[in-house]
Amino acid sequence: MADFDVDAARRWARFDRRSTLARRADDQLPFVDPDNLSGRGLILDTCVYIDQMQGRAPELLDDLIEHRTVNHSVIAIQELMHAVGALNPSDRRTRSVVTQIGRLVKAMPSHRTFTPDADVLGRAGLLSGVLCRLQGYGKSHRMRALHDATIFLQARKLGFVVLTANTADFDPLLQLVPSGRAVFYRPVATAH
Repeated sequence: MADFDVDAARRWARFDRRSTLARRADDQLPFVDPDNLSGRGLILDTCVYIDQMQGRAPELLDDLIEHRTVNHSVIAIQELMHAVGALNPSDRRTRSVVTQIGRLVKAMPSHRTFTPDADVLGRAGLLSGVLCRLQGYGKSHRMRALHDATIFLQARKLGFVVLTANTADFDPLLQLVPSGRAVFYRPVATAH
């Protein structure tokens, strides 16, 4: 049987929230600071890989990644591989994207790639359920909330900071679990 304590998780999840969590102003959130790039190891949210592949990652991310230890979650691999499966094989761009994602996943060192354990997965299910209820997320948002909560709690357990551009979903997670850590960045616009 998996090592998951249902009762302990339910006690932990007694978040005293009965209403929607408001998105805080940017100046109240931890954004990447070009004057303070050192710190805890990072675990990358899936949007970081996508922004890097699509040329939307700011140069500041390269500096941050150079100063910190970068770690990866199997959840991000799962989301990237979902994209591979969802791409239209008839689209001429698909082959290039699949190749890029393949290279990216293969480049993740095994000693820096982590699989969430039963405790993280169970608590992430509970946390994402609370988040979906409080925020009124519909069915289309529920799986994303589960993945975000899993990466967030996995980083918390391992002592890492989640690097993400996703303020909309990670700000409420930070409000519900202030002991977790995330640092945000703003993607750059690309010319089409």
